Amino acid sequence: MATTILLGWAAMAVVMGAAWARQSTTRDATAVDVLWSLGIGALVLSYAIAGAGLGDPTRRALVALVCGAWSLRLGGHLLRDRVGTSAGEDGRYRHLRKVWGDGAQPRFFVLYQVQAALAALFSLPPLVAMRGGPVDGWAWAGTALAALAIAGEGLADRQLGFFRRDPAHRGRTCRAGLWRYSRHPNYFFEWLHWWSYVLIAHGAALTWLGPALMLLFLYRVTGIPHTEAQALASRGDDYRDYQRTTSAFVPWPPRG
Repeated sequence: MATTILLGWAAMAVVMGAAWARQSTTRDATAVDVLWSLGIGALVLSYAIAGAGLGDPTRRALVALVCGAWSLRLGGHLLRDRVGTSAGEDGRYRHLRKVWGDGAQPRFFVLYQVQAALAALFSLPPLVAMRGGPVDGWAWAGTALAALAIAGEGLADRQLGFFRRDPAHRGRTCRAGLWRYSRHPNYFFEWLHWWSYVLIAHGAALTWLGPALMLLFLYRVTGIPHTEAQALASRGDDYRDYQRTTSAFVPWPPRG
């Protein structure tokens, strides 16, 4: 299994190296997020097809279907919402480019390669979930949880997109649908998706890396801190009121 992950890492390193070279010309690093999500799906599909040392073919196919559905939905959303727009480079990367100045390109190379390593690491829980015998009740429970998570994340993204497309909502915070109950319902359902591999694999230790690492990144690295800092800068008191009344992560009835 270690060899499989190392080969996956090497493949993603090549892909991200090529993407970095293109970014050095376009000065737009936004596509790295799309490549990360689609890359995980591609790795898991390759594991399922190769199948060396893995489990039952139906189990492999089921895990590949779960991860592929997640990967295509998220990658497609990011492609439309961030890359396929006239807004230019994502604000996170514009900020890094400004801060790094003349040293931006070698540091972006490191950033791209870190994403390659993370893609390989996040492909590990699905790989572990592929090991074992025929599909059982736990596998179907994990699949059902994944379907709920993917549908919930997609619904949250559509509700936010619909709200933002109305010019009358400029400078206001979305409180529609799932956003009434959580400030980040898309992040919550993204995290929930990684629990599906824990169920499918009967709680195998390595599958816990998925929800644990995703929670760390969402709460402490690239998720909630950055998103809320941007929201406070653009919406001020309206967003502070939203923070006061609405759960940060787990959907919950609003306060007051």
